[in-house]
Amino acid sequence: MNSLIDEWKYVAGSKYLRLIFIGPLVAALFFGLMFSKNQISESPVVVIDEDHSSYSRQLISKIDASQYMNVTNVYSSRLAPETLLANEKAVAVIMLPKQLEQRQQQGLSTNIGILMDNTMPSGLTGIRTAIQEVIVTENMTLSMTRLGQKGMDAETSKGLVSPLSLQQRMLFNPTTSYVGFMVLGFVNIVALLITTSAAGWIVPRLRKEGELFANGKSPVQLWIRCVPYAVLTSLSLLLCYGLLKQVVGMRFEAEPYLFIIPLLVYAFALALMGLLIGYSAKDQSKVNLRTSFVLYPSFLSTGIQLTPLAFPEPFQIFAWALPMNWLNRLIRGMAFRDGALTAYSQEIGALLIIIGVVSLLIGLLVLREAGKAYPSREPRVDSDVIPVSS
Repeated sequence: MNSLIDEWKYVAGSKYLRLIFIGPLVAALFFGLMFSKNQISESPVVVIDEDHSSYSRQLISKIDASQYMNVTNVYSSRLAPETLLANEKAVAVIMLPKQLEQRQQQGLSTNIGILMDNTMPSGLTGIRTAIQEVIVTENMTLSMTRLGQKGMDAETSKGLVSPLSLQQRMLFNPTTSYVGFMVLGFVNIVALLITTSAAGWIVPRLRKEGELFANGKSPVQLWIRCVPYAVLTSLSLLLCYGLLKQVVGMRFEAEPYLFIIPLLVYAFALALMGLLIGYSAKDQSKVNLRTSFVLYPSFLSTGIQLTPLAFPEPFQIFAWALPMNWLNRLIRGMAFRDGALTAYSQEIGALLIIIGVVSLLIGLLVLREAGKAYPSREPRVDSDVIPVSS
């Protein structure tokens, strides 16, 4: 208990108390506002119209009317795509060939080309879907018109042209907002960096002050010092999630009083991991350097920018040892899908396993160092000394 009180006193007067609230909040505000309008509704495209017909102009108007595309220029002859896509004034080139209207009137198929600049894939988010919708709609219109001219009613025509229709709905993040994964990931990474650095400095600081074993040699006196960092990190993250929900409209369906439970478990696992990686460090700079062993893998492989399913299975298994992997799964499950706490016992159980394994390793390090600092003082019997009888 003395260790916990001492650590609370140290935290109250340290920079960590300010950093753990200011750092994630600044990240939430900056990145939240930066990506609040991330949906690319109209990507710029250019059209090469070699047909110069009224039908090609109608088709260009339909392409421009799409919510995903904006026709910036129409050219009458072919140009090299390198020229058309230079300076990033357009992300795609749509080519309408010669005799387009003539072949359409004859009922013949025509190939329409689209060249897309994939150097920045995010700029092509809706173009593929949009151009397919335009073409499918145009095909249905033309086919139903011809069938209608032959005396077939509209319902029968539709059944022949399109016997199956697809209706799709995007769930939980229908607008593909970056706030729900990328911005949230940046906030979590900032909190991870601050917490692991602060918790990693506990043992080197106590060792430097000569207070490492002031409250006994039990590993519990170090284990309990992580509580302040876990509590403050949890409160800071919950505050940031609420800010993102209110300011930039991030989806967050879980009740805060329920989500704080897995958040505390995560923050405690994170603080213990920081304590472990900083245990043998000599100074603060060494601690900060070692946090990169948790920071970079957490950023790359836990689902911040890419889904973990995009990685080979060994990398997915490696991510199991990272607390943030399970936090992100809890956020996607409880917060975004409004899942019950009991449905995510696997994620919480994984965090508890991480806590147990890290606690065991810390305990072994503490007992080893305590044994060296306080060796056994049992009396030694010298066999070379011969007792003298009186």
